[in-house]
Amino acid sequence: MRKLFIIILLSSIALSIQAQRFEDYFEDRTLRLDYTFCGDASHQQIYVDELVSIPRWYGRRHRLAELPLKGNGDITVRSKADGMVIYRHSFSSLFQEWLSTAESKRMQKSFENVFLVPYPKQPVDITVELRDYHDSVYASMTHTVDPSDILIRKTGERQVTPSVTLQQATDTTRCIHVAYVAEGYQQSEMNTFIEDCKVAMESLFSHEPFRQMQDRFNMVAVMSPSEESGTSRPAEGIWKNTVLGSHFDTFYSDRYLTTLHLKKLHDVLAGIPYEHIIILVNTDHYGGGGIFNSYNLTYAHGPQFRPVVVHEFGHSFGGLGDEYPYGDDDPMYFPDTEPWEPNLTTKCDFNGKWEDLVRDGKAGLIEGGGYLTKGVWRGFENCRMRTNEEPEFCLVCQQALIRLINFYTR
Repeated sequence: MRKLFIIILLSSIALSIQAQRFEDYFEDRTLRLDYTFCGDASHQQIYVDELVSIPRWYGRRHRLAELPLKGNGDITVRSKADGMVIYRHSFSSLFQEWLSTAESKRMQKSFENVFLVPYPKQPVDITVELRDYHDSVYASMTHTVDPSDILIRKTGERQVTPSVTLQQATDTTRCIHVAYVAEGYQQSEMNTFIEDCKVAMESLFSHEPFRQMQDRFNMVAVMSPSEESGTSRPAEGIWKNTVLGSHFDTFYSDRYLTTLHLKKLHDVLAGIPYEHIIILVNTDHYGGGGIFNSYNLTYAHGPQFRPVVVHEFGHSFGGLGDEYPYGDDDPMYFPDTEPWEPNLTTKCDFNGKWEDLVRDGKAGLIEGGGYLTKGVWRGFENCRMRTNEEPEFCLVCQQALIRLINFYTR
C-alpha cells in the first residue's frame, strides 16, 4: 500500500510539473500590469490603473511558479479555473523605499508601478503583495483579469520606438533581454547615445560572471528622443523637458537619479524585446539609481560612468544590496529579519547564502553594509557593490549572479 501511495504521489507531482508548460496557460504575448501604490508610513494601498497587451513575451518560459529572488514584493498569477499558481515574479519599488523616509511619516504619496507577466489564455486571478522590512505583508490586492476584456489596451504593434540590436544572444528563446533606453538625448544626439550604450556594454561584460555568460544576454538600444538635453536637477532649479522626466535629488538625496514615470517608460519600450531596463541619462553630473526588477538609471558622461552602470545593474537585475555605510538613519535591515538580498546578512538566517564560501575559506563575514555600520554583514572587504574603485564583483556577488542567470536561462 505504501509503495502504491508513493507511485500515486510521484505521478501527481509529474502531472503538476507537466501542467506548468508555458503553452498550456499563456500566449506568446505580454500582459502589462499598471498599478498605483499609495499611502504613507502607517497605511498603504494598491490600485489597478490599466491593463495593456503587448506583442510577444520575452521573459522566462520555464520555472514559471518559482521566484528568482524574494524582493520586497511579488506578483502571483493563478488560474481562475483551478487556483493553480501558473506564474510568479518578485520586485522592489521606489514607493517601498520612500516608506523608510521621514517624509512618509508626515504626508501621503502615490507612485506608478508597472510589471510584466505572460498573457493568459483563460481568466486568471492576480495577487500583488508588498512586504515591509520585517518581511511582513502590509498591503495586498487580488484582481481578476479576463484576457478577452475589450478594455485591455493594445500597444507596440505600430509606431514602435526605433531601436538597434547591440548583441544577439546565442539562444534568443532562453536568454535575458536587456534594453538600453535614451533619456535626455535629443534626436541629433542618438549617435552619442549608441556609443554610450557600447561603453556600458563593454563595462558590464568586463566583469565576471557576465564576461563568461555574455552569450546569454540579448541587448538592444532604444532611441527615445527628448525635447531637451540632459536631466532635471531640482536643487539647482533646473527642470528639463525629457522623455522620461528623470531627475536628481530623489528623496532629497543629491546623487539619487530616478524617474517616477514608469508608464511612459514602458510605452517607449512597447514592441521591443525587453525584460530588464538600463536607462542612460545624458548628463555629466554624478549619480544613478537601481530598483530590483524595475529599472536602473545611470549618468552617462563622467569618469565614474563605467563602474556606476555596472553597480546599478547589480541592483536592478541581480537584486544585490549596497555594501557601504551611508549614515545609520532610517534603517532598512533589522536583527530579526534576514535580508532577501543575496550579498547581505543579519545572521538571522544565513542558510543558502555564501556559507559554502565561508566554509571553504574563500569569503568571510565582515560587519557593515546595507547603509549600516553595525548589524549587517558582507562577504568581502571590497566589491563593486561597495565602491567604484573596486574593479570586480566579489565572489559572493558573482555566485549570486551566476545562480540568477542560470535561473533565467537554464
